[in-house]
Amino acid sequence: MPHSQTYTVRWAELDPNGHMRHSAYADFAADQRVAWLASQGFDLKRFGELRLGPILFREETKYLKEIHGGEQIRVEGRVAGGTADGSRWTIEHTIYKADGRVAATVTVDGAWLDLDRRKLTLPPPELAQAMAMEE
Repeated sequence: MPHSQTYTVRWAELDPNGHMRHSAYADFAADQRVAWLASQGFDLKRFGELRLGPILFREETKYLKEIHGGEQIRVEGRVAGGTADGSRWTIEHTIYKADGRVAATVTVDGAWLDLDRRKLTLPPPELAQAMAMEE
């Protein structure tokens, strides 16, 4: 990995206090993950062909700085851990404010699900390679 996406926070992502709602952090992290997987050749169509999908076991968000509507943010993801065969993984997303300060981190633990058998499975070798941590 690391891979990043830039977003502008929309009104729909705000809470009544005027800052980004808690679930929007997870949504931006998920969008960045999906974009990164697509950049590796694993878009939604490819996952459908493979009858494979990512699932999450844990998601943790640490909030550090407020984010307001109209702000530009950058979400960077990196593989932070996992098994050698790529079957289980941890991805850490760092959400940056436009000035470079870290606003939050979103950490997810996941695996791959065989969509037909509804059981955990190994990813294809090229996906396992993409999920490998960089030294």
